[in-house]
Amino acid sequence: MANILVVDDEHGIRDLLSEILNDEGHNVEMAENAAQARSARHQSRPDLVLLDIWMPDTDGVTLLKEWASSGLLDMPVIMMSGHATIDTAVEATKIGAQSFLEKPITLQKLFKSCFERACGSGGPQAPPWPALLNCLRVNKTVSSLGNQSLTPTPLPRKGSLTRASLPTKAPFTSKFDLDKPLRNARDEFEKSVF
Repeated sequence: MANILVVDDEHGIRDLLSEILNDEGHNVEMAENAAQARSARHQSRPDLVLLDIWMPDTDGVTLLKEWASSGLLDMPVIMMSGHATIDTAVEATKIGAQSFLEKPITLQKLFKSCFERACGSGGPQAPPWPALLNCLRVNKTVSSLGNQSLTPTPLPRKGSLTRASLPTKAPFTSKFDLDKPLRNARDEFEKSVF
């Protein structure tokens, strides 16, 4: 389980990322500006930071430079933005960011950036994303989620119940496109489950 700091001035993005990361078993601290991010970074010592570039008080690149120059960049940082240019992304990686996520963020990009790039390249080791990462396929859909079942298996008739006749869970067979924005992918998944 990793301690992850999400820094974004948009309330909806903070909540959505927090919900997804919490569902995967990680502790999430949230900050809406650079001042809160500094405080949270000092108090909780995160294993990973998801940092928005465009914020009202201090932008994310400036905060990243501040952490790097003061020796506080001892955790992987993944930059996020919906408006940044390629030059901004290159600048952030030169300063020390591990990766860059373009908004709207998809589940596929989030999982790949968080664990293949950040945690897989010298960052803190965290357990893999249990439900989804193991199920990703080349075609970027989820085809199986372990032994979870959304359709009930019929029970055997009364009097014929033996250990061999007990129902087993059928594999989950719906497919989900993980290249959709997080909110849309979550809504699609929830509709199929509930």
